[in-house]
Amino acid sequence: MRIFEYHHVVGFEETNLVGNVYYANHVRWQGRCREMFLREHAPDVLEELQRGLALVTTRVSCEYFGELFAFDEVIIRMALRAIQQNRVTMSFEYWRNNGGAEELVARGEQQIACMRHSEGQLVPTPVPASLREALHAYVQASAGGIGIREARRQPPARA
Repeated sequence: MRIFEYHHVVGFEETNLVGNVYYANHVRWQGRCREMFLREHAPDVLEELQRGLALVTTRVSCEYFGELFAFDEVIIRMALRAIQQNRVTMSFEYWRNNGGAEELVARGEQQIACMRHSEGQLVPTPVPASLREALHAYVQASAGGIGIREARRQPPARA
């Protein structure tokens, strides 16, 4: 199973008055992990964002199993779950690294929609080819289980 990893060390600015990580940072780290995936596997998509492409987050969630504190080392693992028309769904796992021993502390999911700015509106656009290819590379490298599930295109609804 091939999974993209983003390594992070928690800073004081990410903790609250109690000293643990403020819950919203987990979602922020999902975004950071997603950005690093694009940077590494589909850098042209980042350039395309300057030319009207928009990756709109349509859904995000996070379940918390354990607390994180300043200087904890966290490994955020992203798996690509599905591509459906112009949408990509990714799952995330947050692992605290205690000198090689890992503890699952949270799990999340995020869905994005590929959109394009056109005449003052956002309109759906296909997933860019390079991103689709990067995602498929993960599927081909997977030994099964987590990976990308390519949804069949739904026939248009009848009027």
